[in-house]
Amino acid sequence: MNQNILEKFPLKILLIDNHELCLHGTFNVLTSRYPDAEIITAKTAENALKEISIFNPDLVIMDINISDQCEKKATVEKGMQMLKNIMQNYPQVNIVIQSAYIKALVRMRYEISSHSGGFTVVDKSLSVEEMLIRIKWALEGVTHIKDIPQMNFGLEEKPEWLKLLNLAYQEGLQDKAIAQHISVSERWYVTIGLISKKL
Repeated sequence: MNQNILEKFPLKILLIDNHELCLHGTFNVLTSRYPDAEIITAKTAENALKEISIFNPDLVIMDINISDQCEKKATVEKGMQMLKNIMQNYPQVNIVIQSAYIKALVRMRYEISSHSGGFTVVDKSLSVEEMLIRIKWALEGVTHIKDIPQMNFGLEEKPEWLKLLNLAYQEGLQDKAIAQHISVSERWYVTIGLISKKL
């Protein structure tokens, strides 16, 4: 995607967030900035994946703390699974992650860096104007991930860190269990404890 997407009429945006207040707040900001855009919303991963296949959006703005179905608890793990699904099946779509949990994206550094569409992140603590800037960048095909803590942690040089992240987040293991699972020394266990608490 490139700058021409901003001239497309109508621009199609899918907004995904299971927090009613955030959903409506972002919706109002978007309609103010992009009055001609066609904007639809989804509150669960299940609904979002159905909508994206039908709606074929130019831009997806999503929280990564979401539930898979109504009445179920929102988790970052569900949101990360949904994001992976979207990136695998819709590699050209532009994505903005609007979340209080952006640091979890460090686990998807390779998928993000190889994504063909724009990809930006917006911590929910940022201003509306900053959010709109990141949305514009994503629509222009820009990848801006400097706000993700530890994104330049050097994982490509230390494959054991990738294994650590997978065990901590995908399998939900605690620090001591991770240390035992990967057969590391007590020194490594201390390091694992410090790292996993930061992520």
